[in-house]
Amino acid sequence: MKKCSKSHHHALAELNITPLLDLAFVLLVIFIITTTPIVNDLDVTLPTATQRAKDPKPDVNYVTVESSGKMYLNQREVDLDSLREKLLAMRVDDPNLNVCVRGDAHTKYQRVVGVMDVLQQVNIAKVNLATEPFADGSNRKN
Repeated sequence: MKKCSKSHHHALAELNITPLLDLAFVLLVIFIITTTPIVNDLDVTLPTATQRAKDPKPDVNYVTVESSGKMYLNQREVDLDSLREKLLAMRVDDPNLNVCVRGDAHTKYQRVVGVMDVLQQVNIAKVNLATEPFADGSNRKN
């Protein structure tokens, strides 16, 4: 008595149409995307909208830290104590004060941290750090 009644070799003789169906669907999608739809060009007079003035850009105050250690608030030289006083006075006038810290790449990290501490003490929430992208556009890590 034979254990296997049929041979399994007949499966190799059948044609596998799965790749052909994939090709057909890809060609169908390409055809649908590349054909331009037929649009009826009807003459319609569209209403005009009123022009609205653009919202003014928010004022940004810059704190610059040079590599030599000099600090500037909006191009005026300051030290940490006078920076704290001026920022506190500015925050009283504008509760939504926006500050951008621009630190030289060769400055000591502690000087930028000192500026960040002053901004935190004065309770300024909108703080940005100015950076420049790499020249080659890559994301290299140093």
